[in-house]
Amino acid sequence: MDVPLWLALIAIGVLGYKLVRPPLWLVAVILLGGYLLANSSLGPLLDPLTK
Repeated sequence: MDVPLWLALIAIGVLGYKLVRPPLWLVAVILLGGYLLANSSLGPLLDPLTK
């Protein structure tokens, strides 16, 4: 069975949110921060650290 990556990530995210129950503002900060870092000049510098 082939599951698209975006669907698997959404499912893992929903399960993680239901199990851990972090504050909604923390989820928003992590998502927005990751999006902004990926599109900044720091993105290529952080790429080797995440691999």
